[in-house]
Amino acid sequence: MLQHHIEACVKVPNLKEILLIGFYQPNEELNRFLFNAQQEFKMSIRYLQEFAALGTGGGIYHFRDQILSGSPEAFFVLNADVCSAFPLTEMLNFQNEHGEPNSFVILGTTANRKQSMNYGCIVENEETNEVLHYVEKPSTFVSDIINCGIYLFNPEIFQHIGAVFQKNQQDMLLEEPTNGWQRAEAIRLEQDIFTALAGQGKLYVYKTLSSWSQIKSAGSAIYASRLYLNQYHTTHPERLAPNKEGGPKITGNVYIHPTANIDPTAVLGPNVSIGTGVTIGAGVRVRESIILHGASLQDQCCVLNSIVGWDSTIGKWARVEGTPSDPNPNDPFAKIDSETLFRDGKLTPSITILGCNVTIPSEVIILNSIVLPHKDLNHGFKNQIIL
Repeated sequence: MLQHHIEACVKVPNLKEILLIGFYQPNEELNRFLFNAQQEFKMSIRYLQEFAALGTGGGIYHFRDQILSGSPEAFFVLNADVCSAFPLTEMLNFQNEHGEPNSFVILGTTANRKQSMNYGCIVENEETNEVLHYVEKPSTFVSDIINCGIYLFNPEIFQHIGAVFQKNQQDMLLEEPTNGWQRAEAIRLEQDIFTALAGQGKLYVYKTLSSWSQIKSAGSAIYASRLYLNQYHTTHPERLAPNKEGGPKITGNVYIHPTANIDPTAVLGPNVSIGTGVTIGAGVRVRESIILHGASLQDQCCVLNSIVGWDSTIGKWARVEGTPSDPNPNDPFAKIDSETLFRDGKLTPSITILGCNVTIPSEVIILNSIVLPHKDLNHGFKNQIIL
């Protein structure tokens, strides 16, 4: 997910540094990813770990000195759990043409009326694009323009976040002592900052028609993968696998890592991503799926609407299938729904997910199920979480 963000940022003219901020515990894999990304893009890329989960505004406020070192004129803030065409340069041009020099820009897009209430809703002045009103996840319809979680700020934003921080501190002094989870530093950009800035001539919305989706569930990763593969036609056509003699049959958009070993009788696509060192046997069929590194798909197996985890094995003639949770294809403004895992006490049918190092035996069916890592299954499952 982060690779796409970084590739988009690197294209911004005069960009000097990329900072990843979060409460995530850094590990060897993240460090290796950052090292490889720095080598590839010739850009300073660093991870800054919060001492506690500080929210969308608290994190950047806590590390404001790091962000402001080098005196940037402006900086982007991108939420990690979104998939987008990232029109960052367009947002810069928009900021130059609209509003005050010290204005802030939110990337917005249009949703349908019902789904808009699941997002931050923006009421704009249609002539100037100024944000007049902002409500996070309203209970009734406010606007069909939603917040995409991608922002263009300048250093003045820290004055507004600092005012909220000081107010939080004062409020906590007046309140009864809590159990310690509440922190003055935990600040939400959306509810605490944007709601207050709306209508003050400071906040503008740049609306995009290009692809955008949030990634709140594993199922939405399949949809996001489809959007990114589609973008590759214009951004990275060399990454899309061609049909060539002696190779597997490709239909639609497919990414195959060069280290993957694929039998020429396999049929892949549409919307398939194959990771490093994957082995795919004779007659295998894969569509609308992500196959992560080291996985082995043995002869004649079938994988549909699924994510196959690292180093997992699917036996011969087995079938691994999920139910896609795609937006309504007949509604151009439909977004992917963040399905709850359970509905009416039952597991909601969704894509099938195999954790790492899962073994599926030959000739079984795994349908709409989530299999946790290191499971060696001995029969088929349907609509279950296998712990």
